[in-house]
Amino acid sequence: MTDLSTRAVVTAGGDEGAASARPTPRRRRTPAKVRAGLWTSYLILVGLALIYIYPFILSVAGSFKTDADATQNGLSLIPETVTFAAYERLFTGSPFPLWFGNTMLVTVIVTLGRVFFDSLAGYALSRLKFRGRTVVFLFFIGVLAVPGVVLLIPRFLILQQLGIYDTYAGMIIPLLSTAAGVFIMKQFFDSIPVSIEEAARIDGAGQFRTFWSVVLPMARPALVTLIILSFQGSWNELQHFIVSRQSPELNTLTTGVASLVSGQLGSGNQFPLQLAAAVLMTIPVAVLFFIFQRRIMNTTAGAEKG
Repeated sequence: MTDLSTRAVVTAGGDEGAASARPTPRRRRTPAKVRAGLWTSYLILVGLALIYIYPFILSVAGSFKTDADATQNGLSLIPETVTFAAYERLFTGSPFPLWFGNTMLVTVIVTLGRVFFDSLAGYALSRLKFRGRTVVFLFFIGVLAVPGVVLLIPRFLILQQLGIYDTYAGMIIPLLSTAAGVFIMKQFFDSIPVSIEEAARIDGAGQFRTFWSVVLPMARPALVTLIILSFQGSWNELQHFIVSRQSPELNTLTTGVASLVSGQLGSGNQFPLQLAAAVLMTIPVAVLFFIFQRRIMNTTAGAEKG
């Protein structure tokens, strides 16, 4: 018994010694050239990020300055005297809340409209077989190549003829659908196999029910992308609101801030007031982008994942 226990102890000790004697695997070191390339890439990206974010930081800093400080030290990031006078004046001495409400109303309705109508049009071009479908799709592609400025005067004349100029309807209806949104949804629906819809049709679902209950939920990645692009586009829209309205009561944030820049609401440079309005105008779009930035995807890649 003693010999067996001694052997066991010796064997265990030998195993521990062998284990400790084994060389520990060394981590492979990254070559110096590769590390130098990575650090160079990081420095370039940091530099580009600073270039892009510097104007926004300058706007935030300038919104807390006095008029004299903003005029004399426009590029300074540290105000001589931190003041909230620009924000107070923006909410008490200007129609900024009205502009914000008009923009929110138009943006929400336009975003919902684009999601619905662009999805319907994209599904029709993808699934419905009708004569001239290719011509219609090429027409949408052609519209994408036309600069928006070219359509401003015809849009103004149409709104006047329809009697909806200088109304909420004239501001909203022309934006309810876009060729880019139809193209995105059509390309996504093309990547969804048609066989998925056969089960719903066997159960007696019609064309719209199949679209609404089966296909549309599968297009969630494309829908999120369309929502983000529609919200951002309608929130920052300027050209259409210039030609579709005239009354100050229908001003949006873009046209209202433009009136601040042009000096229509007072004398002086009003730099802090203008910068404060620009900063507040940027916040909703920035928040939406940071929340859903991972959802902004390539349409084909999103279709494969869906």
